[in-house]
Amino acid sequence: MAQPMAKLDSFGGIIIFVAAAKARSFTEAAEQLGMTKSAVGKSIAKLEERLGVKLFHRTTRSIALTADGEAYFSACAGALDDISAAESALGPGQHRPVGRLRVDMPAAFGRRILVPILLRIGRDQPALQFTMTFSDYLIDPIEEGVDLLVRFGELESSSALVARRLISTRMVIAAAPDYVARRGEPQTVDELQDHACIVGHRRGQPLSWRITQQGQLFRIIPPPTHQITDGDAIIDAAVAGLGICQMPMCLIREHLRAGTLVSLLDSVATENIDVHVVWPKVAHLRPKVRYVVDTLVDLAASGALD
Repeated sequence: MAQPMAKLDSFGGIIIFVAAAKARSFTEAAEQLGMTKSAVGKSIAKLEERLGVKLFHRTTRSIALTADGEAYFSACAGALDDISAAESALGPGQHRPVGRLRVDMPAAFGRRILVPILLRIGRDQPALQFTMTFSDYLIDPIEEGVDLLVRFGELESSSALVARRLISTRMVIAAAPDYVARRGEPQTVDELQDHACIVGHRRGQPLSWRITQQGQLFRIIPPPTHQITDGDAIIDAAVAGLGICQMPMCLIREHLRAGTLVSLLDSVATENIDVHVVWPKVAHLRPKVRYVVDTLVDLAASGALD
C-alpha cells in the first residue's frame, strides 16, 4: 500500500508546484497557499525526488521552470483546471460565478470602459473576486496565470487559446482644434511629415498607424514627436494641443462630441481594429469565466463597449 499512498500524498505537492510555477516565486506561492517558504521548497524538492528530475532552475533571486518542469506544469495545470471545473459543475451553485478571476486588459480601454463593468459585476456577484492588471502588450495567459485577456488587433492563431470578438472600432486620426489652428490641417498622409505626432511606444519602438488607400491597408510611421506608452496619456497630450494622434473611436468619441478633439484625414483613416476577449482553452469553461465573457459579449452587442 505504500506506493499508492505515496502517489496520493504527491497531489499536495503538485498543487504547490503549480502555484510556484504560476507565481514564479516560492515566497509568493507560500503566501497564496498559507504556508511557509521553507515548506514550499521542501514539498517541491520531495516531488522532484519522486519524479527523478529537476523542475526548477533556482537562483538566490528567482526561479524558472526547466524543460521538464515546463512539460510537467502544462499537464498538471490543465488537470487541476479540469478537476476544479468538474467540482464546480457538481454543486448547487454550478452556474454561479465564484472565486478569483484574473483579468488583464489594455490600460486606457480597461480604465475607461471595462473597469466600470467589472465593478458592477463584482457588486452583483459578491462571491467573485477580481485581480485586475493592465498591459498593452500580448502576454501568455497560461504562463502568467491569467483567466481572461482583452486585446486590440489581430491575434496569432493558437490551439491553446479561445478568442471572442467583442467590437470593431475605427482608428481615428485626431488633434485639438487649437493645434489645427496653429499648425493647419493636413490634407494628405504625406503632409503628416510636417506635423507633430503623438504615437504609441513599445519595446523601444514607435508604433505604426493604420490607414487605407485605394482599398488597401497600410501601416505608416508618422513623425514620432512624442512617444507615450499609455493610451490615456496619448489622448491627454492630443487634447492639450501637443500634436496629432491616432486612437480607437471608442476611446475618443466623447472628445469628438465635446469638440476637444477634431478628426482629420477621414478619407484614409477608415480602418477598423477588433477588440477580443481571450481565455485559455479548457475542457470545461468555469462559471466565473463564462459569466464574465457572456456579460461582455451581451454588452458589446448592445453597444455599451463602443
